[in-house]
Amino acid sequence: MVTLVTVEKLLKEGIKIIHQREYNNPILDVQLILAHLFQKDRIYLHLHRNDKVDAETAVKFYEMAKKRNAGYPLQYMLNSQEFMGLDFYVKEGVFVPRSDTETLVEKIIEIVNNGPLKNKNIRILDIGTGSGAIAVSLGYYLKNSMVEAMDLDSRALETANINIKKHGLKNVMTFKGDIFNYDFSRKFDIVVSNPPYIEREEIDDLTAEVSVYEPRLALDGGIDGLNYYRRIVRIFEKVHGESAILSVEIGYNQKRAVTEIFNAGNMFKRIECDKDLCRNDRVVTGFLGEV
Repeated sequence: MVTLVTVEKLLKEGIKIIHQREYNNPILDVQLILAHLFQKDRIYLHLHRNDKVDAETAVKFYEMAKKRNAGYPLQYMLNSQEFMGLDFYVKEGVFVPRSDTETLVEKIIEIVNNGPLKNKNIRILDIGTGSGAIAVSLGYYLKNSMVEAMDLDSRALETANINIKKHGLKNVMTFKGDIFNYDFSRKFDIVVSNPPYIEREEIDDLTAEVSVYEPRLALDGGIDGLNYYRRIVRIFEKVHGESAILSVEIGYNQKRAVTEIFNAGNMFKRIECDKDLCRNDRVVTGFLGEV
């Protein structure tokens, strides 16, 4: 005879399994895992804490708790991540959107809504779209935009297309390409990117959640972490329209280096750096004209 456990007991045992680390919150993690298995919200767990849980669900819960304890990203388990107030589908092998990147999206929305681009049809290129978080968010909040989202990885493009469809967007499209070997022929008003910017030798020092489970292709910025910025600026030289804008996410200590890369081509009339909510330098934006 199988002994059934209650919701409350399962949550307590899950907390014992998942040890506290810098990248997790055991209490929240077990609640989200069990709510996901029930296909309910977390409030349901509190209201039904004395309910019995069937054996199959309990087994799945223990397996997922152990997996989470090993560092497996919670977002991959739940196939979900919130970004810019929108729910994004994510899966293993695709970079998980971070709140830091919202700084870039918010920057572009502010520029468009408070300048001459507001009443124009604008073309946006998102380089290295991953899950499509940036492209979908810009397409969702900027109805006057047509966004083209590029990535090399088929899994990323599949995920981005799911998110485009999920949010019912007709103004966002994807295409496959390698930025180091792609002939760009179209012109854009805005180019954005959250490129790989981790120095290669530092990747293995990141938390297991990132270094072991997230795609290395989305992390490795080369020996100095700046390979993609150099290439992106060269691409921008080819694809920019009149008074175009280039905006990229950066590592907290890369402001000076990326700004120097932007300045090297003597293209931009103005370069700005915006901080994230933790007051770290996070986004560098170059302006060809007065926007």
